[in-house]
Amino acid sequence: MLAGRQLAAYLSGGRRERAPVLKSASEPMFNVPRVVAATVAVLASIHAIREFILPESADLAVLAWFAFIPARYDPTPLVEAYPGGMAADVWTFVTYALLHGSWLHLGLNAIWLLAFGTPVARRFGAVRFLSFFAMAAAAGAIAHLVSHTGERAPMVGASAAISGFMAAAIRFIFQPGGPLDLWRARDGLPHLVPAAPLLAALRDPRILAFLAVWFGLNLLFGIGSLPIFDGGQPVAWQAHVGGFLAGLLAFAAFDPIGPAPTRGSEAQSEPSAPATTPGQN
Repeated sequence: MLAGRQLAAYLSGGRRERAPVLKSASEPMFNVPRVVAATVAVLASIHAIREFILPESADLAVLAWFAFIPARYDPTPLVEAYPGGMAADVWTFVTYALLHGSWLHLGLNAIWLLAFGTPVARRFGAVRFLSFFAMAAAAGAIAHLVSHTGERAPMVGASAAISGFMAAAIRFIFQPGGPLDLWRARDGLPHLVPAAPLLAALRDPRILAFLAVWFGLNLLFGIGSLPIFDGGQPVAWQAHVGGFLAGLLAFAAFDPIGPAPTRGSEAQSEPSAPATTPGQN
């Protein structure tokens, strides 16, 4: 049952290819892609409208129409019908990610989106970035639905989508010449380096350390030892995991650059430029 603004569940997400090289290696430190800045602006605008303009009754209606409510999919005849019908049954798998429970909730998500969405947006371009956002959000909703069947508490927040961006980023940010490669000069476009194949990525100690910390934090969220919102409101950590796994596994389907070659194939061909370069935003 919807009960005002304090909700019961929240989301806190063969050949070596070389990226083209810029004449100047310097980039502005806070050069956020336009699609990322626009996404944060949209999320903030939606929350501001809900917070400062809509009366509580209208805000509850927004939640009923656009938040993700597992009870929508309960086949029991006695369950009350939710507005929007079958269309809302589909769009709420994504639209819940546009809503947030508080300014703190929104602020934390915005920080992580800027941090991890920026390198992914530079690599994917705007269309792939937004498609990836929707895919990871839907995967998080599916994970939440499976683990909270029949629950009436609405879930809101972009954390599942952002978790997907975290998973996508670790596929290439640690690569030689990538954004977090500490041992090589980052000339050119570090976000366009070839990505690590999935199995190779899962053997990288840096990625394994990231995964250990990330899953450890979500485990603490799950057992209630690490609340992050006022009032001890629970975190929908299962949605985080769903978005993260979807981002990790589906990365190759969105990646316009392609994977790095295996060690055995490196010596068989000369480096070549990528066939396509995503649009910069």
